[in-house]
Amino acid sequence: MLTIGKRDASGTTASGADHDPRVAVGEEDGVLGCAFSGIWTTRTVALIDAEMRKIEKRSGFKMLALDLSKIEKIDTAGAWLIDRLVSVFEKKNVEVRLQGQSDVASILLEAVSEAVRREPEVGPARPPNIVIRALEAVGRRVYEMRDDFLASMNILGATIRGAQMKLGRGHAVNPAAIFNQIDRMGVGAIPVVVLMSAIVGAIVAQQGAYQLSYFGADIFVVDLVGVLILRELGVLMTAIMIAGRSGSAITAEIGSMKMREEVDALKVIGLNPIGVLVFPRLVALVIALPCLTIIANFAALGGGIIAAWLYSDIPPAAFIDRLRVAIDLSTIFAGLIKAPFMAMIIGTIASVEGMKVGGSAESLGQHVTASVVKSIFVVIILDGLFAMFYAAIQF
Repeated sequence: MLTIGKRDASGTTASGADHDPRVAVGEEDGVLGCAFSGIWTTRTVALIDAEMRKIEKRSGFKMLALDLSKIEKIDTAGAWLIDRLVSVFEKKNVEVRLQGQSDVASILLEAVSEAVRREPEVGPARPPNIVIRALEAVGRRVYEMRDDFLASMNILGATIRGAQMKLGRGHAVNPAAIFNQIDRMGVGAIPVVVLMSAIVGAIVAQQGAYQLSYFGADIFVVDLVGVLILRELGVLMTAIMIAGRSGSAITAEIGSMKMREEVDALKVIGLNPIGVLVFPRLVALVIALPCLTIIANFAALGGGIIAAWLYSDIPPAAFIDRLRVAIDLSTIFAGLIKAPFMAMIIGTIASVEGMKVGGSAESLGQHVTASVVKSIFVVIILDGLFAMFYAAIQF
């Protein structure tokens, strides 16, 4: 039986007057014995770290015997210090024996040992070829698009179902919430929509008049402004501005409620959060965006009239007379038909991104940005699809 004298690592006699961590070391027949005592916690292990490192450097032993019976208190810091000593001697192929440890010390040593020896999780290795990396990124984006599409269909279906469930329980859809959203998304957006549309209409008229003046066809700037604004730019510019203004607001509102667990609270009290939160916003967008498109068309035509008057000396009366010849009802409705579909896309994408927000402000910012970018991208794609469809049916 190995007898361990009460000496510290330097060979001096250990004093038991205080509770500082101590280690007594003894050697006998190829066995290195260490007896630990005192308090081994985060506040005190720094006092013994240097002595433990000296012990770790010792070699020429077949067995390491550790006595933990005199330890008064230990936490994870002390357990890690002892586990480090054990691992060093295990790497030297030295047999290690522990004795006298309490139940708490046994649990801590086991947990610390498992955590230290656990291999870190390594993600999939990046392919060395840049072409393969590019193809991998494309594949990941395709899967993300699929997930977003499925989530959008779920949001759309749950929105309709949420409204029906309200009606089925005898409670009508709350019109106050819908009108409040119309006021925020529609009425509140009128100034910026009018300003931007008037500027765009004036720019289109000025550039068109400048180019057509070379051919002596200044009057055809009316046809250019009327068809381009009413069929394409009016609804497209309005949808882009609404995506940046109202789409980001929807994502931020729903995302902040998700962060504060208010969405879960709605589920707990028996309400469908999609029907309560998303339905009024979608309905408000579907109503507000066509109305804003009409206002944007008038503002853009007004800007075109002023620009044509200044650059081509086309008086407003002549501009309006030519406009009546250049456009018809199909030109007007070609743009207005797109507005409800663009409103559904903006509201659905904004709601999906809001529901994907995690528990951090960084996540909220990322999803608000993604909401605006995706909404604008899909709106432009939809506008192109409508253009091809109109050309196919000669509308």
